[in-house]
Amino acid sequence: MFNHFHPYKPFIFEDTNTLIIGTLPPPRFCKKDFKSKDVDFCYGSQDNLLWQVLNKIFKLNLLFDNSQEAVKMRKDFLILNNIGICDIVDSCKREKINASDLGMKDVILRDLIFYLKKYKNINKIVFTGKSSKNGPEYFFKQLIKKHCLNIQTSNNKQIKEQILYFDNRSIKLFSLTSPSNAANRSIGANTFYKERKKINPNYSTFDFRVDEYKLAFT
Repeated sequence: MFNHFHPYKPFIFEDTNTLIIGTLPPPRFCKKDFKSKDVDFCYGSQDNLLWQVLNKIFKLNLLFDNSQEAVKMRKDFLILNNIGICDIVDSCKREKINASDLGMKDVILRDLIFYLKKYKNINKIVFTGKSSKNGPEYFFKQLIKKHCLNIQTSNNKQIKEQILYFDNRSIKLFSLTSPSNAANRSIGANTFYKERKKINPNYSTFDFRVDEYKLAFT
């Protein structure tokens, strides 16, 4: 069994008002065995589209390589925009060394409730995945159930939005399509994607993510 642990501590600071929550980076990040365009930071895999999408939305001109400058650019952006990152999985076991959420066993979660109590400016959570098994929203709902907390569904038809009433404040929860290319098949079956593709044949799964993530982040 491979011990897959999260190589990065939560990136949260006092002014954080938006928190990005995913699961784990690929196993190679535990070994610092990077590909040429990997960045040594959260969501730094060259196969993960999160930073490419944010780069497009915010016109960041980010570097995509192993340099410290690439890491600094991402941290500077997060600090400037009061965005934190705290993935929900601390560690797990794997029979196969891959990044599949479904392949995770004996999962140990981070205590997200602790961080929400500590950082009281957080009023928005962005899940980089929806409610499928072993996804970030799936695990988060396990946590809040233990604390006898409930979430309320919003009537937002463009994006999956919920509200968590917690610690005398309301926190918006946005569940986005995974930035992994493995989610492209689910995008292809999405009604909004089909409608836009019909209007514009060049509309891509990447364009869909940009439109969806823009709704959550801006």
